[in-house]
Amino acid sequence: MFDADALPPLREIVGRFDIAAQKSLGQHFLFDLNLTRRVVSVAGDLAGVNVIEIGAGPGGLTRALLESDAHHVYALERDARAVDALRELAEQAKGRLTVFAADALETDLTKLAPYPRRVIANLPYNVGTQLLINWLMQADGFLGFTLMFQKEVAERIVATPGSKSYGRLSVLARWLTDPRAMFDIPPSAFVPPPNVISTVVNLTMRPEPLAPARREDLEVVTRAAFGQRRKMLRRALAPIGGAAILEAANVPGDARAEDLDVKQFCALARTLGEERFVT
Repeated sequence: MFDADALPPLREIVGRFDIAAQKSLGQHFLFDLNLTRRVVSVAGDLAGVNVIEIGAGPGGLTRALLESDAHHVYALERDARAVDALRELAEQAKGRLTVFAADALETDLTKLAPYPRRVIANLPYNVGTQLLINWLMQADGFLGFTLMFQKEVAERIVATPGSKSYGRLSVLARWLTDPRAMFDIPPSAFVPPPNVISTVVNLTMRPEPLAPARREDLEVVTRAAFGQRRKMLRRALAPIGGAAILEAANVPGDARAEDLDVKQFCALARTLGEERFVT
């Protein structure tokens, strides 16, 4: 059994490998093992699951993952200094940790680890949203995700219709997953402290999308609708069919983007795909 408490303190690892956090890499390290264990616990049962960690840094969350029942942990890190520290940790993990020196934005995670796979990570704030969108495009390749975002982004991911945070990211996340905000982490928990509160979000993949639609058509519809979210949909959707597409999908033209649920957006997307109202 892996015992994280028996390892040298993370601050000692950071000093020995000279892993000063770099702003350009969006690095904010989490040293508190009680917090990293909590992150792992909200991910649910990891028995038999291959876990992929992005931006593992000096290995704070990695240690908690190795303590879990995860079948194997795959740590992805682009900072060469941290990679060296992680490889030392891999030697102590008895074959359960594989370290990759790579950029997550340029890596296909479905080729990194075998299924079943789940991503659990403290994501760099500057690329977190784009990473999530990329992974959602391969929805059938993951069991789900347990991710740390800045609170504002987390609120957008889990937002429901009628709220100010509800937007394109909310629709995409709810279409493919069951997204839930689990708990907040204050800036003081990180080294160095960020300027924002962080939130851990669980996204569990749905067996099937919430409603049928082509992703490309859904993107067109949500981009048009939320691009002018203060306007009624008959005006906001004018470039892609306006009143005609709304009538065909049985969606009221005087509604605004934030009023529609995911199934209604999917109905608009199906109508767009079937009828091609684009002018």
